[in-house]
Amino acid sequence: MTAEFDFDLESTAPASKEELLGRVARGDETAFGDLYDQMAPRVLGLVKRLLVDHAQSEEVTQEIFLEIWQSASRYEAQRGGASTWILTMAHRRAVDRIRSSQAGRDRDTKIGIRDLAVEYDNVSETVETRIEHERVEKAMSRLTELQRQAISLAYYGGLSHSEVAERLHIPLGTVKTRLRDGMIRLRDELGVAS
Repeated sequence: MTAEFDFDLESTAPASKEELLGRVARGDETAFGDLYDQMAPRVLGLVKRLLVDHAQSEEVTQEIFLEIWQSASRYEAQRGGASTWILTMAHRRAVDRIRSSQAGRDRDTKIGIRDLAVEYDNVSETVETRIEHERVEKAMSRLTELQRQAISLAYYGGLSHSEVAERLHIPLGTVKTRLRDGMIRLRDELGVAS
């Protein structure tokens, strides 16, 4: 027993992606399902090559197909094939996700660095400060009394050269000379290279 079947070759031939996009633009859900079945593996593959993370790739692929559903009417066949349009959209969306992720990581890093409390040895710092203070005191004791007065008022007292001259009742030029000579002597005593 044989049965003869009449096939209408035109009705069984799969629709092209361009045709499917046209139908999707008119709200055809079946066409969207067919387009999804044809393109989803390629879109996911492209996105996954860029993003590497599978879960994120699936999320971006879903966003791409949502965008296809919403913007199918903007597809222009004369500008290129439907596959190219969809894969270009996928590539752009994946690159946007990469940039967004990188910007988020950069922002988190900056915040982390800003909020990072740097530990330091408080005892060691105190000892170093005390030793340095003792070295300066010893070097200051080797200055003349006039140089020591001028330096103490200017650097420890925060007075300007004019205020030091006024306080010591001496000319401004003399203050500058005492400061210069005293600083040279301090530099030599502390072993600081000029």
